[in-house]
Amino acid sequence: MSKLNRRQFLGAAAGAVGGLGLSRGARAQTVEDPRFLIVLAAGGGGSIIDCFMAIRASESMSARDINTFPDAEVKSIDGSPLRAVDLSRQETGPIPIPYTATQSAFVRKHKDDIMVATLTGTSVNHVVAQRRSITGNEAWNGRTMQEAAAVAFGRGYALPNVNMTGGGFIEHGHDRSIPAWAYNEPVASPEVWPVSLHGSRGLPDLPNANVVQLARAMRDDKLDPQSEFYKTFKDSPRLALWQNQRSGPARRLEADELIKKLMFLPNNAQIPLARYGLEESPDAQRVREKFPDFLTDNLHAQAALAYLLIKNRVSASVTISPSFAVLLKTNVFPPRVVNPPLAYDFSHNSHRAAQAIMWRRIFDIADGLIDLLKATPLDEQRGISFWDRSLIYMATDFGRDKRRPSGAAEWGTGHHLNNAVVVISPLANGNKILGGVDPNTGLTYGFDPTSGEPDRNRETSEAEIFGGVLHALGVDTAGSNLPDVRAMRKRA
Repeated sequence: MSKLNRRQFLGAAAGAVGGLGLSRGARAQTVEDPRFLIVLAAGGGGSIIDCFMAIRASESMSARDINTFPDAEVKSIDGSPLRAVDLSRQETGPIPIPYTATQSAFVRKHKDDIMVATLTGTSVNHVVAQRRSITGNEAWNGRTMQEAAAVAFGRGYALPNVNMTGGGFIEHGHDRSIPAWAYNEPVASPEVWPVSLHGSRGLPDLPNANVVQLARAMRDDKLDPQSEFYKTFKDSPRLALWQNQRSGPARRLEADELIKKLMFLPNNAQIPLARYGLEESPDAQRVREKFPDFLTDNLHAQAALAYLLIKNRVSASVTISPSFAVLLKTNVFPPRVVNPPLAYDFSHNSHRAAQAIMWRRIFDIADGLIDLLKATPLDEQRGISFWDRSLIYMATDFGRDKRRPSGAAEWGTGHHLNNAVVVISPLANGNKILGGVDPNTGLTYGFDPTSGEPDRNRETSEAEIFGGVLHALGVDTAGSNLPDVRAMRKRA
């Protein structure tokens, strides 16, 4: 763990402040039946036939020519149609580091909440396909899934929709009929971003609150109105918006003590929070236990912040994702590839290694979030946890090519429209695979939207997945014309 000095700590926080758009208007009381959407993006093409729908070689007439596994590496899960892949290799493609990637423990633990729905997408361009994965190909006037969840369940929250990703996963929707406060709040550095939620805390010689209030009043009432800038732009709507944000929502963030509630960094010699008048969250220790690499692995930091945003009822929707940067763990022997270069898209070079390592990575993060949310009461009287009202949507841009050079143990794959999506939630129709896969081609096929029965002559659209996820979450989509995919809802 590296030591942060005052300049580094406050400089990083200042960078976070620059991305803070703040809340965009006054909001009413919070909703009575809260729900929480977690988009855990698998950027680069998470292939469903490398996990829950893996094909054993003995099941395929084309076993040597398509993406199949030795029978022993595909694990059946008792009482479930879901499968898991457990494998080890001596090299990570061209990287001379061995790896072991197991899925079965995760699938057994969470099978009752896991739903897989096959999908045929419409683009193999990363940014375009990522956007379509969260808008259903503009299915609801172009609004994103996260915006829809924020509108439905985020009213009254300080930051209803927080997004820590990039590419197409972080784009705003096109639906300008939704309130501006439902647009996403981008977060680049989750470990220091909480410092940006207070205008004066974090300085070792901080003046008391009364002095800060007097200084702000002097600025707002005397200095700003007399400035040439203000006189020139005093009728600008943008200046009015900024002044409203500064005096309203920004003060609310301070009053809500989010700088403390969301601070998961430890107060120690390396990160001396107390020296700057800061404190760690009461939940920080158990969050760090689940995501211990928060200083070196941005996905761990994202997941830690995501939990705190939900637990403290700050956000109704959070979006997180691995980066495309390579990440190695070198304090173990042998070293371990945590995140291959380009994440899932490393499949262009080494399909088997990229898919195995990245699915394990995604599952580890999901497992930590689920454990934390299960252990956090939402309504103690009714015995409801935060997990009981949460949904994880594993968004991915596309699948991967199903073919391989005959008998190859490692190979490269291109992008492919055919795939499936993964939803994990007590609200979804869990322990199900909706649709199926042809073991001779590796191609998935669709299902009946009402019954969920597999249909080899049908393909599931992006709009159906979009509508099905929102309906499972409990979003009221009246007037949207979204397809009703009843099969994706609990007790369908």
